[in-house]
Amino acid sequence: MTITPSVARDAAASAAKPAPRAVPVSPTGSVRSSAGVADVVLDDDGFWGSRQLVNGDATLAHCREWMERLGWLANFDRVARGEETVARAGWQFSDSEVYKLLEAISWELGRRDDEELERVYAQLVARVGAAQDDDGYLGTAFGHPGLPPRYSDLAMGHELYNMGHLLQAAVARVRAHGEDDLVRIARRAADHVVREFGPGGHEGLCGHPEIEVALAEFGRALNEPRYIEQARLFVDRRGHGTLPVRPLLSAEYFQDDVPVRRAEVLRGHAVRALYLSAGAADVAIETGDEALLDAVRRQWSRTVERRTYLTGGMGSRHQDEGFGDDFELPADRAYCETCAGVASVMLAWRLYLATGEVAYVDLIERTLYNVVATSPAADGRAFFYANPLHQRDAAAEAAEGVNMRAEGGVRAPWFDVSCCPTNLARTLASLPAYVAATEGDVVTLLQYAAGQVRLGGLVLRIDTRYPDDGRVVVTIVEAPPSAVTVRLRIPDWATDARLTQPGAAVWTAAPGWVDVRRTFAAGDRVELDLRIAPRFTWPDPRIDAVRGTVAIERGPLVLCLESTDLPDGVTLDHVRVDTTQAPLPAVDGARVEVAIVAAGPDAPGRPPFGARPGPTAEGRIELPFIPYHRWAERGPATMRVFIPTADGLATEGVPQD
Repeated sequence: MTITPSVARDAAASAAKPAPRAVPVSPTGSVRSSAGVADVVLDDDGFWGSRQLVNGDATLAHCREWMERLGWLANFDRVARGEETVARAGWQFSDSEVYKLLEAISWELGRRDDEELERVYAQLVARVGAAQDDDGYLGTAFGHPGLPPRYSDLAMGHELYNMGHLLQAAVARVRAHGEDDLVRIARRAADHVVREFGPGGHEGLCGHPEIEVALAEFGRALNEPRYIEQARLFVDRRGHGTLPVRPLLSAEYFQDDVPVRRAEVLRGHAVRALYLSAGAADVAIETGDEALLDAVRRQWSRTVERRTYLTGGMGSRHQDEGFGDDFELPADRAYCETCAGVASVMLAWRLYLATGEVAYVDLIERTLYNVVATSPAADGRAFFYANPLHQRDAAAEAAEGVNMRAEGGVRAPWFDVSCCPTNLARTLASLPAYVAATEGDVVTLLQYAAGQVRLGGLVLRIDTRYPDDGRVVVTIVEAPPSAVTVRLRIPDWATDARLTQPGAAVWTAAPGWVDVRRTFAAGDRVELDLRIAPRFTWPDPRIDAVRGTVAIERGPLVLCLESTDLPDGVTLDHVRVDTTQAPLPAVDGARVEVAIVAAGPDAPGRPPFGARPGPTAEGRIELPFIPYHRWAERGPATMRVFIPTADGLATEGVPQD
């Protein structure tokens, strides 16, 4: 693939590419452009439409109420008044949550009118702007009376990280609405960063990447190459061991151990690594740096192949919220932070726009359904921070107040480190942008969601109950008078898909892209049947932690077994899956035949090891496996995604239930 620097292609790109839409990512020279947040209207009763509705109606207000209650918003007021800070509320990165909320509100207002939400937005912007210094610096944890000096703790202070989220909020606003006070505030902050950290200035970098991806996208949105160049400088400064390392951490934690161009895999703190890679991809695309883009793609591939969970979750270590080694993917100690899922979508989306390769979109689907959709409660007011694939003990109910850090088990209303609720809010508010894209006269449906798509001269009505049902009906509502292409994605798990187009016989479609090109007329229909059925999924044998187990998937959904569905006296430790019997479809998940075995007795005073056991199945029953994204909705429970198999069990003469 050849990419051309933005400076050399501006005229051609402006002639070939439509005017910018309200989109989170808009590479200057890419032939692909995503739908805007108003181009796709999701049905309120669909899988994603219902979640987007709850996000707009409940989660945005929930986040704002907690920030007000805890004093995170008051931090801006105190700085604006010039008061000395005696005891600042929140961690040093709490400003970023306000900015992510502003981003979410901006996307929400970009897809629908809401006078009250507009008023809330204006009030928040006014409070933030009042705290900005004359030189553009904006932060409530450093640089003011009673606080440490500016940039005195680049490794852990998060000042540039915070301002990065401010810039991303401004990207949302300028693309969805136009330039206003928030955009002007962000422009002053970006100018400050360039002055302070540009050529001849401070040669440091932030311990938490974010400013890179933010500067690149803000530069695109405002057509300001200085910001993109500063993003490039930050990317190239990373990996030379310049950040001080605190006890129990390492340079790898900050991705400061190896330069981005030389790294082979994502490592260290998962969210940091993914944000940095997203920024590096943006820089590569905007500057025509093929070597840098190839490096990011190489790292993504190895990370997905060896360090990513079945759910799409990333990060296997709790200590540093980080990646483990290759194939270090324990189910019970999986961290899989919700924010890492969001960051994974951000990176894969940029790589899709750069290359058009379907693998990136397949991972986005997996992550959306099994990480992003898993975190929020149905009412949008409680969240998972971490997303393990095995819960050994039923967790206690979440506290009504601030939870220190829920490591899985129950969704909590707020956290001491509450990055995940606002990250979810901005992702769900901007979700329509990830549903479809254009490429010349091709309109590509990337994610299947019930609703209407207006893109590339086409108006498409999408009717589907996906992911509960694999039938997707695309009806042409409006079409141009010339031939165009509707491109559909056949997911990598769909090995028996069927496609019907106007005037043609039903035919089988292999995983990947399938194009339907013709001069469409209103009323024409393209029907896709992905033939969803539950299936067994075995782990790579190099993953020690789950060797000898099997998981069950149905379409894009990972399924799990929850203790709530077990008979009295049976625990998850007793269950073995009979893989000789295919799992059966159910209304919501699958029904699976399992063997029940007795747990061995404890050996008094000895470690739990000894002679090889020879357990015998005590009975067989069918159990329901539910979508992983629904686990713990019925209250605290134990749960497993990977279940030991019944291979080798003695079953002769076992009674059948």
